[in-house]
Amino acid sequence: MPEKTITFRIQEYKQGDPAPHEETYQVKCDHNTTVLIALQDIRREHNSSLMLRHSCHHASCGTCGMKINGQEQLACVVKVLELGTPVVTVAPLDNLPLIGDLVVDMDPFFAKYNAPDMPYIRSSEFNPEAATPDGIEAYTRFENCLECGICVSACPVAGSDLAYLGPAAMAAGWRVVEESRGQETASILDWVNNEHGCWRCHVAFECSEVCPSDVDPAGSIMSLRRELIRQRVLRFFSPAKQGS
Repeated sequence: MPEKTITFRIQEYKQGDPAPHEETYQVKCDHNTTVLIALQDIRREHNSSLMLRHSCHHASCGTCGMKINGQEQLACVVKVLELGTPVVTVAPLDNLPLIGDLVVDMDPFFAKYNAPDMPYIRSSEFNPEAATPDGIEAYTRFENCLECGICVSACPVAGSDLAYLGPAAMAAGWRVVEESRGQETASILDWVNNEHGCWRCHVAFECSEVCPSDVDPAGSIMSLRRELIRQRVLRFFSPAKQGS
């Protein structure tokens, strides 16, 4: 299996450093080497203090989100040689507090993401004509979002407005509105209906472009806008409004 030596330029930072800096490493890669495997090789063979997160190695946990050649991606599924560059740059996600090297603090992300209290089980829209077995009312599945924070890093608004709810949180909010499962939704719409919510979005769609799980958070934000406008129109043309 042929190997190729690739140069990795990694943004590194430890608490107490005056600023992040770049370190360079040489890594032998074959066609199966992912960026995550290369980073693990670097930590094992060159820099045991390199900080990064990982878990599943197959794009299910979302913990290895980072910027690879300037693009937010999951390191576990990006093949180094498929990038087609002799130099691979690796940096932590943007718009979240930096803890060290490639690790960011996800607490601000979850503080907003958990607010809508989205259930993790949803109705399955796959093959709706399929007959369910006896005793099973309907098919269900897990929600798509990996909670990786990649969409927040790519968002051009999140870095300039710390109060902005962000694409992941609003996508979770829309899921509650779209499939309420008995949950009250008016508070969700009130939560996003402000200058730091769905109206703050610049409609760049960068969040949907980088999402590794096809959540389409930008589409969810547009759906929230449509629902808010629909309700406003209904209130305007209601009999009570016309009689006043």
